[in-house]
Amino acid sequence: MGQRRRDIWLGDPYVKIFWSPNPAHETVRRLFKELSALADYPQVTRDDVLAAAQRISGAVERTPLIEAEIRGQRIWLKAECLQTGGSFKLRGATNRLMLLSEEERKRGVVAFSSGNHAQGVAIAAKRLGIAAIIVMPTDAPALKIEGTRSQGAEIVFFDRKTDSREEIAARIAVEKGSVVVPSYDDPHIVAGQGTVGLEILAQLEEAGAGAPAKILVNCGGGGLTSGIALACPGAEVIPVEPEGWDDMLRSLELGEIVPVGPNPPPTLCDAIQTLKVSPITFGILKARGARGLAVSEDQTAAAVRWAWHEHGLVVEPGAAVSLAAILAAKSEIVPETVVILSGGNIDPALHARLVA
Repeated sequence: MGQRRRDIWLGDPYVKIFWSPNPAHETVRRLFKELSALADYPQVTRDDVLAAAQRISGAVERTPLIEAEIRGQRIWLKAECLQTGGSFKLRGATNRLMLLSEEERKRGVVAFSSGNHAQGVAIAAKRLGIAAIIVMPTDAPALKIEGTRSQGAEIVFFDRKTDSREEIAARIAVEKGSVVVPSYDDPHIVAGQGTVGLEILAQLEEAGAGAPAKILVNCGGGGLTSGIALACPGAEVIPVEPEGWDDMLRSLELGEIVPVGPNPPPTLCDAIQTLKVSPITFGILKARGARGLAVSEDQTAAAVRWAWHEHGLVVEPGAAVSLAAILAAKSEIVPETVVILSGGNIDPALHARLVA
C-alpha cells in the first residue's frame, strides 16, 4: 500500500496486526477502543486510490454527475445508482479481487453483505473466474438476493439478530480456504471506492465548475466516505447515516470508535445497517476532522421520492440519506456541493410506495 505501517487482514475482522519498524506500534487482538488510538496512522493513501483507478479502468462504469437544483441553488448528484450491479460496491470489490494471487483465486472468496457488496463481489468474481460465497441476512431484500444469486455466487443465510456474519465468514474461510473480502474493513476496498471521488474531480472540471467544496456521502462502514475523503483532500466530506444507526457520527464526536446502541430502531436503509465502523475508515475521517449528520426515516423517504420525481432516478433508502440531509436543510449548500446517490437496489413495490 506504499505505507510503512500496514493493516493486515487475517480472516477475522477483529484480529489485526499493525506492523512498523518500531515494535511498540505492533498490536495483536486489540479491542476496537484500543485500535482506534492507532487509527490516525495512515493505512491507505491517495496514491492507492489513483492506482485503483488505473487497475479497474474499463471494469466499472464512469457514472454520471448530474446538475440539479434545490432551494434555488445548484448541487451535483453523483449517480452511482447507475453503476453495474446497482451500486458503487463493484469498484472496491473489483480492486480487491484483481489483487488476489493465482493461488488465492483458485481457493475462492467469501464476503458478508446485506446485498450491494454481495452483488459487487459476485459480479467481480464471475468476471475473473473466481468462486464466491456470500453470507447474507435472511431479511435482505429479495431483489439483492436474486441479483447476487444470478451472478453464480453461493449464498449462506444468517439471522441478523442472533448470528455473527463475521464469524460465519471466518468459519467458511477456514473450512474452504477462501479469502475473506470485507465490505469496508480493507485498504484495497477503501481505495477502490475512492475512485468515485476521482471521477467527481474530473467531471466538475469538464463541466467548467470549481473543485468540490462539500461532498455528502451515505455512510455504513465508511469505506466510500473515507475513500472519497482521500481522493478529494480539498473538500469537506460529510458522512450521513440514519438516526439510531449513526455510529460514525458519534464515533467522530467522541474521538473513538463506538458501536450502534442496543436495540437500534428499524430502518429502510438496509444497505448501511452497520453496527460498528472500522479503524481504517474511522482513522481516515478522524484525521480529516470530519463531522457526521443523521436523518430520519421520513426525510429519507422524501429523498427517494424527490430523486424519482425530479430526475427519474431509482435510489434505495440507504443511498438517499445524503440527499435527505440536503433536502432537510441539515447542511448548507455551497458551490460546489456534491451528493452521492450510492445505490439503486430497491424492491419495486417498496419504491412504488415511497414515491407515490
